[in-house]
Amino acid sequence: MTKTSPTVLIVLAVLGAAVGWLLELAMLTTGRPLVIPPITLGAALALIGVIVLVSAIPVYRSVHRASQSPVDPFYATRVVVLAKASSLTGALLGGGGLAIVSFLLSRSVVPALGSVSMAIFAAAGAIILLVGGLIAERMCTLPPDDDEADDRTPGTTTI
Repeated sequence: MTKTSPTVLIVLAVLGAAVGWLLELAMLTTGRPLVIPPITLGAALALIGVIVLVSAIPVYRSVHRASQSPVDPFYATRVVVLAKASSLTGALLGGGGLAIVSFLLSRSVVPALGSVSMAIFAAAGAIILLVGGLIAERMCTLPPDDDEADDRTPGTTTI
């Protein structure tokens, strides 16, 4: 599995921002209420980001330190896949959340401060999910072997 590319994260964030902006514009144009993410969305995304990060700690300890107990390869695989999915989802939802915030602040009549702060909180939770996923993915990276060091770039192999 390859590391998550910054290009992919940027593309997903821009895609999320475009969809978020167009969704808000469509809701406003049709006279429906705007989409305001609930405050629990930001809390849940941040909590998932922390859980992903905490679940990568045993893998990091087993791989990078001389741990007495070897890590289960299936557990390590699940953690790195969850970390990658979290970073991609965080980029997509972070872009959407920031688009909602910018859409709300660009109106001539700014909605209630509570709705703007809820959108900011949701975007912050998505960014925490993104960062937690990226850090957990880096924690699951295998160090290069001495005999294979000349064959590949250091740190490109993940569990």
